[in-house]
Amino acid sequence: MICGSKIRAIFMGTPDYAIPILSSLVSKEVEILSVYTRPDKPRGRGNQASATPIKYYALEQGLPVFEPRSLKNNTQIFSDIARQRPDLIVVAAYGLFLPKKILALPHMGAINVHPSLLPKYRGPTPIPSAILNGDLTTGVSIIQLTKEMDAGPILAQEETEIHTNDTSATLTVRLFDIGAKLLLNLLPLLSSGEVEPKPQDPALVSITGLLSRTDAEIDWSRSADYIARRVRAFDPWPGCFTQWNGKRLKIIDVSKVDIDYPHTFTPGHVIGLENKCIGIGTNNGILVINKLQIEGKRPLKAAEFLQGHPHFIGSVLEP
Repeated sequence: MICGSKIRAIFMGTPDYAIPILSSLVSKEVEILSVYTRPDKPRGRGNQASATPIKYYALEQGLPVFEPRSLKNNTQIFSDIARQRPDLIVVAAYGLFLPKKILALPHMGAINVHPSLLPKYRGPTPIPSAILNGDLTTGVSIIQLTKEMDAGPILAQEETEIHTNDTSATLTVRLFDIGAKLLLNLLPLLSSGEVEPKPQDPALVSITGLLSRTDAEIDWSRSADYIARRVRAFDPWPGCFTQWNGKRLKIIDVSKVDIDYPHTFTPGHVIGLENKCIGIGTNNGILVINKLQIEGKRPLKAAEFLQGHPHFIGSVLEP
């Protein structure tokens, strides 16, 4: 228990959507001892080293930043963390495994903000998995970290609706905003010892895996509804695509799939719809394409794309 003094915390995170979590700690006047993030990596055409969004934010706040490539068997990092004597470690989308030795250092433990209603969707892709599976709700869990991935007892949880137009990008932002508020409410209870950790039910566990670019190629023999969910689930990465005229065609935005049309079309058959819209046949329904991008060109709305590629109508996409 900490009475009358600030919680001394170390934060670990990497992407831009983890910034609200760190920002909430700053606004709570938690004493941020240091920030751990992934190392700079080459990006873009110039292959210039680029810092993580969390590093940029931390430096703007005047916080010390550490960038280890690994925490496992890293005696220097262990010594650095031990020397700081943290009360708590807060992790949000960090991307590195925390060894048991480090987890044992803070007397309040190490906690993780995870964007799912654990024990559902443990692992690296809980948000795309929820959208792809057609879930109506998801949420945020704050758990005590243990040596097993995302398996620690639950300290706090909040559920939220998945909107019909949500992509992984929009849902991620919303979930981490919810997580930041949930963390603010949890901290005083955690500090006073009023939180009763709730073990996860092993019978309800589901595990997600990593995504790859090949996962995003569209199979037009699936239903329009399934493909629409896949487009939303894989936005922004890896981004759904198909092949046309020997080039990769990225499908960026799709809309309603229940369209009254007098004919049926084979999967992958491109048709013209009213108002210069594009439809593509599937094994169940027609998928409306609102925005797409041919390899090497900028993204275009359907009507703009047809101006430059009128022969797209009537073609058949593979596979």
